Order: sequence, then C-alpha cells, then structure tokens
Amino acid sequence: MKAILFDLDGVFYEEGQMVPGAADVIDWVRNHDIPHLFLTNTTSRDRQGLLEKLQGFGIQTSTDKLLTPAVAAVAWLQKHVREKTALFVPQAVESEFATLDPLTGIEDSDRQDIGAVVLGDLGQRWDYRLLNNAFRLLMKTPQPYLIALGMTRYWKAADGLRLDVAPFVTALAHASGVSPLVLGKPSVEFYQMALQRLAVEAENTIMVGDDIRGDIGGAKQCGIRGILVRTGKFRKEDLASDVKPDAVLGSVSELPKWWENKEGSRR
Repeated sequence: MKAILFDLDGVFYEEGQMVPGAADVIDWVRNHDIPHLFLTNTTSRDRQGLLEKLQGFGIQTSTDKLLTPAVAAVAWLQKHVREKTALFVPQAVESEFATLDPLTGIEDSDRQDIGAVVLGDLGQRWDYRLLNNAFRLLMKTPQPYLIALGMTRYWKAADGLRLDVAPFVTALAHASGVSPLVLGKPSVEFYQMALQRLAVEAENTIMVGDDIRGDIGGAKQCGIRGILVRTGKFRKEDLASDVKPDAVLGSVSELPKWWENKEGSRR
C-alpha cells in the first residue's frame, strides 16, 4: 500500500463534531510521508471553506490536498464546453467556477447559449420553480450537458438524514432525457483523477469512507480497495450490501493500526 484517499464528512467529523482521534490520523500520515488526498462530494463550501473547517478541527492540510466535484467539473468544462455554463450550486461554491464566467442564480430559461447545467447540493433552496428552470434549460436544442457534482444520495445532519444532490439530478435526467455526467463520487473518472494527482496505481491505494456506494463502491470500480468506517452515515444494513468493503473499522482512528498490521503481514 502506498497511498490513501479519505472522505471527509462522516469520517473526520460528523454533525459538526470531530471524530475522536481523527486529527491524529493525519499527523500519522504526514509523519510517514504517505501520499494522500481528501475526496469529498461536499458542495456547500469551496476548498478554502473546507480548509478552514478542517483547521478548526485541528487538521492541518492545504487546498491542493482537496479534490472536489467542482474542481473536476471546471477542468472538464474548460475542455469540452464553449457555451455558457448555468450553475445551480450553493453560492459558496460559485467562486470555484469563476474562470468560466458562468451564469449564476439564473432566472431566464429562454436563453439559447447554454452549453451545460451544473447541479450541486442546494438543500432547502430547491423548490419547484428552481427545478423547473433547470429542466427548461435542459430542454433546449441542442441539449446542454447535465453535470452532477457527485451522486451522493443522502447525508447525515444534526437533525437526521437529508437528501443530497443525486435525487434532484435523477429527477431532471428522467424528465429531460439527458444522461448526467457525474464529476464526483462514485464516478470512475473522479477516482482516476485522484490517482493521477498522486501518481499511484489503483492496486496500491485505499479509500476510507462512510458511504458504502459512493466511497466504497466507487473506489472498487477502479480497483481501489475500500475501507468502511462505522461513523457518519454508516448503517449496519450496509454490511449486507452487494458492495463488499475490504475492511470495516470502528472509525478512521483505527486506520494506523490496521495499516501497520497489513504491512507487517507482508514482510
């Protein structure tokens, strides 16, 4: 094993609280010079906002260690779309798309110069008007791309489980007939981008996450081993899923011991 991919929400913190011992794991990673990235589908904050949140929990890192769907989307859009991009993302993430000069908070569904419609997790901002506006843009001829910033089904908030972006992407894809391009977990392209950034092979990499499908299932599609933690959105029913993790840990704090035991058994 040479590299580690980490999910954030539900692995290092949950419901606004730090997972005990999680910060020590990053100290261990740095002390052992283990290449790593944080892979998150979070679209409620830009990378700087995520960095500040992690620093508040005592986790020291840098923005180049954060791979988000917005970063992946900008890279893809710069290569493939010349027309305007319409954003349906939280305001805090709009800054990540600044180089594209996108349309934000769009109200004019009659525009004809839209090449892509980008969807993130708008949470309680979603309503019929906003969904219908995105739908009308997707019904233009030629049809724009539908870009999904991840396909997370739900997440765990302080008041319980909440819908994430996937249900809204699915609804718009069904209504418009446009197949979404997923730039985030669990897409293979997203994991491949992470491997390219670390310059490592899939078989030498592990993914640590709390989402049996987005984290573990997505990683295993690429040949990356998946470690499921019993924090965040983990439910015991996950263990009966058709997706089988390579290991199940009580929390990320158990990772160093698991890693050292595995490496010791190989010698």
